[in-house]
Order: sequence, then C-alpha cells, then structure tokens
Amino acid sequence: MMSQNSNGKKPGENPDTEVVAKAQRRQYTAEYKLRILRELDNSEGTGETGALLRREGLYSSHLTNWRRQRERGELEGLGPQKRGPKADPQAVELAKLQRENDRLRERLRKAELIIDVQKKVAQIFGVADETNNLDAAQ
Repeated sequence: MMSQNSNGKKPGENPDTEVVAKAQRRQYTAEYKLRILRELDNSEGTGETGALLRREGLYSSHLTNWRRQRERGELEGLGPQKRGPKADPQAVELAKLQRENDRLRERLRKAELIIDVQKKVAQIFGVADETNNLDAAQ
C-alpha cells in the first residue's frame, strides 16, 4: 500500500505548479468604500473593526486613506485612480506636433519622389519641360 504526503499526493508525483500570469491590483468602487466606512461608523466595539477587516480582506491603511478622502469630500476620489505621473499638457502638445511634423515630412518625401519620376518619364518620352523651354527662350 502506498502512503500519501500531507498534501494528498503520492510520493513521486509532481506538485501543482500553476502560476498566475500577473497579479491584478484590487480596485474598490466608491459605493463599496462608503458602505464599509458607514458600517465601521455604526460599529460599537473595537473587535468589530478587526472582524470587518478580516471578513473583507482589507488592511487598516485602506480605512485610513478612505476616511481622509471622505473628510475632504472627494467622493470622486474614492473611485480607482490612475497611477503614475500626470501628463504635462505642453509635453502632450509637443508630442502631437512632432508626430504631425514627421507625417508631413514623409508625405513631402513621397511627393518629391513622384515629381522626380514624372520628370524622368517626361525626358524619356521627349516631352519638353515647359519651364526649361521658357528659360531657354529668354
């Protein structure tokens, strides 16, 4: 008879090696945050706070931040916030203008290439360039 390990596997079996692709940051809605804060405001004992934190899987720092936001009246701030530095409006405008400049330069390059090809085709077929004839006549 074969024995089993404490994890329920037979000796020699490979353990589960499932790896989550990427952990996702938890985000809480404003309604959820306000509901939790109201529930804490209505609680009567200190043990209830710990029980609530365990039940909801929260940290006390969540409550501290949410209370500060509520006191400042930032109801829209209670929703998820974008992380990272704020975009500088001048930098955004500069990047937009640089992209447009690059696009226009590429169009100009293509137009000049087409004009050069048209000149060469005209020379091959003997079609005189009107500007050259006018210059020569003067």
